[in-house]
Amino acid sequence: MNVAIDWDRIGADLDAHGCAVVAGLLDAQQCRAYAGAYDDEARYRSRVVMERHGFGRGEYRYFGYPLPGHLAALREGLYGPLARIANRWHGAMGIATRFPARHDEFLARCHAAGQERPTPLILRYGEGDYNCLHQDLYGEHVFPLQVAVLLSQPRDDFTGGEFVLTEQRPRMQSRAEVVGLGRGDAVIFTVNQRPVNGTRGAYRVTMRHGVSRVRSGQRHTLGIIFHDAE
Repeated sequence: MNVAIDWDRIGADLDAHGCAVVAGLLDAQQCRAYAGAYDDEARYRSRVVMERHGFGRGEYRYFGYPLPGHLAALREGLYGPLARIANRWHGAMGIATRFPARHDEFLARCHAAGQERPTPLILRYGEGDYNCLHQDLYGEHVFPLQVAVLLSQPRDDFTGGEFVLTEQRPRMQSRAEVVGLGRGDAVIFTVNQRPVNGTRGAYRVTMRHGVSRVRSGQRHTLGIIFHDAE
């Protein structure tokens, strides 16, 4: 990783908002390399055109195993500190499942349950494209945090296309969060549910994420999901 990450700050932001930004996780050269290889079909196991499935507009490709070396190292390196946060969240929500310290141990759990397909992906949006609010669940085993890295430069490469989170609170109206990112910045965010402290202890809120309409240009994103798919 290019930067030293303040995990105490990340944990506090995730607790407060359900998301946290890491500035400069990838440098400009790395961003260009990932985005520039989008059409290299040998890297990927599948391509999804979102409009065909009602997911929005745009498309994405899932990487195949083995992952590119840098991506595999990034996934492994981010997992360990996030697993500590995930375990703390599960304890607060009264969920018995705990996550192992090493990512390969968690993947072994996924694969034993039939979740064997890799989930890291590259998303590409053009003018008018967007991603509907959703959750990336994929099977029984779900890691509660994931990462998206913006590979394009806002205003130079594209306009619009903001990363959006919504939080559905019990018996309350939903709350929206728009996350500003520059090229190479990452947002760590909640996949499904997270704990929020209330007057009677912690309660669960449900979160979804998406991307607003791209007004012009082209936007690429690297997505790092830690559980594999059925």
